[in-house]
Amino acid sequence: MFKKILLALDCSDMGKYVFEQGVALAKMTGASLLLLHVLSTEEEGSPYISVSTFDYYPGMWNQVSESHLEEWEKWKNQGGEMLQSFCAQANTAVANIEFRQIPGSPSRVICDLAGNWDADLIVIGRRGHSGLAELLLGSVSNYVLHHAPCSVYVVQLPIDDKKAEVVKERASASTGS
Repeated sequence: MFKKILLALDCSDMGKYVFEQGVALAKMTGASLLLLHVLSTEEEGSPYISVSTFDYYPGMWNQVSESHLEEWEKWKNQGGEMLQSFCAQANTAVANIEFRQIPGSPSRVICDLAGNWDADLIVIGRRGHSGLAELLLGSVSNYVLHHAPCSVYVVQLPIDDKKAEVVKERASASTGS
């Protein structure tokens, strides 16, 4: 069965669900786990800076870039804490577990690490974007599904959780936050 399972995680509810599913699989099969968080501006909630703004306000670059670096460091620490917490939770259920946090393009980092680590399975979440949203935002799970060097298990939130997420997204969109 599976000997090495790579879990592609982010700092969302989906990341928690992917973690739970991956730990359950590793527990059933006795597989080793590698928890991965890719530091990327593509992740929802990550610090983002629009460089085009500085075409109009070049004098602001130093101040904004310092602030951005501070935000990025906080984001990096939050990801590291998430991985450590997940590792501690899984430690009782899984014999071999490790984690990594790597900056880059999530799609490529996941596939490259799976190949280098000789993973048998990648467990990844899917947000459910389709059509134009998927075209504009891209789809990490779609890329991984088509380029991974091993099997891929794509996890979706249960229907009740999806409904709650949609309500939360609509509420934040209507309040402008």
